Amino acid sequence: MFDYDLMIIGAGVGGHGAALHGVAQGLKTAIVEASDMGGTCVNRGCIPSKALLAAAGRVRELKAKSHLQALGITVGEVNFDREQIARHAATTVAKLRDDLSHSLQRLGVDVIQGRGKIAGVQKVQVNDRVYSAKDVIIATGSKPFVPPGITLDGKTVFTSDEGIRLDWLPQWIAIIGSGYIGLEFSDIYTALGCEITMIEALDQLMPGFDPDIAKLAERVLIKPRDIETYRGVLAKKVTPGSPVTIELGNGEVLEVDACLVATGRVPLSQDLGLETVGLSPNKRGFIEVDDRMATGVDHLWAIGDVTGKMMLAHAAAAQGVTVVENICGRNRSVDYLSIPAAAFTHPEIGFVGLTEPQAQEKAQAEGFTIGVGRSYFKGNSKAIAEGETDGLAKIIYRQDDRTLLGVHIFGLHASDLIQEAAQAIASRATVDQLAFCVHAHPTLSEVLDEAYKSIMRAN
Repeated sequence: MFDYDLMIIGAGVGGHGAALHGVAQGLKTAIVEASDMGGTCVNRGCIPSKALLAAAGRVRELKAKSHLQALGITVGEVNFDREQIARHAATTVAKLRDDLSHSLQRLGVDVIQGRGKIAGVQKVQVNDRVYSAKDVIIATGSKPFVPPGITLDGKTVFTSDEGIRLDWLPQWIAIIGSGYIGLEFSDIYTALGCEITMIEALDQLMPGFDPDIAKLAERVLIKPRDIETYRGVLAKKVTPGSPVTIELGNGEVLEVDACLVATGRVPLSQDLGLETVGLSPNKRGFIEVDDRMATGVDHLWAIGDVTGKMMLAHAAAAQGVTVVENICGRNRSVDYLSIPAAAFTHPEIGFVGLTEPQAQEKAQAEGFTIGVGRSYFKGNSKAIAEGETDGLAKIIYRQDDRTLLGVHIFGLHASDLIQEAAQAIASRATVDQLAFCVHAHPTLSEVLDEAYKSIMRAN
């Protein structure tokens, strides 16, 4: 009756994960992609930015002569090749994109090149052909958000899409936004010798992070570096050129060499043919779904950034697997509380679950109290041996049943350490149970061990 059991519009990490799981469950599967395989994450996001951060991080380490001297190491002048760093990122992207494409072909997923859109119930149009599919997943992702008044030229005023190419190193660059994208690019640019002006419209830098983490991160990642900050100030107008002019809401005008616009992302939900099945995005442009990723239209699902649930590549992959499970009759939902995230700065930030203000809001609404425990990298044997003692692990939990609500880590390898906490939240473990888990010594993971034990000792 159908050309396919499952058709997926969008071959990003979410669509790819759904396709692999669909084939594993015996579904005849096709994936439709209008641009590069791998979507934002592989081509313009997490992969190339991490390659740049890896190179910039090495430069930063080698330039930290006092730190190296404390370890008994002396280095000479540190040089780097911007073009080679950019090639490293591009080569990494090409390899992972090819690996993704080959994995789909090897497993028998039909890859259809072209722009897909809904053409009716259980129908997908690609170019001039209409396919039928028992189930359809929309996984079209997102693009950078550019506020009104900002003009892009892709060279002097640009988004992260262009920034990951590292075409040049401006002597002075403004970064609009202090979320994880702005933070990571500030880490890259300052390591490579650029001066930064960071402009944040809200009153607090890093507004999406837990306040304690944001405060410590500002002390370590912002203040000691060549970064000046504006907070509570809107960039009303940005004009490309040489120099770039930035008109601020407080009346100041800045002239800089370049400007990176890192103000978040918006869903790619327009012109998808949703009206053919009586569906439309909400006011913010997202396709609304329930926890099973169902859109309310039979056999039509949506995953990833286009849903606005949690705009992370691995969250999209988890959502894709959830959809396939539901298609196969195994009722499954997504546990967003246990999905971790990270900013790959030096040092890193890792977090999962609720921030303290979010937990307080939940506690007031549901009638319970929260508890908070902390431990510090400065007391961790491995961190002391590494000479990397800036850092904090913060545990937020319910006082009544002692289960975790959120864990936030700032410090060396925080992006890896946070996974333990994510698994603990997923299993709804209590802080008392976790306090009896044995951690290898000496390891950085003991910062979590100490945080759990401090809570148990205090109660």
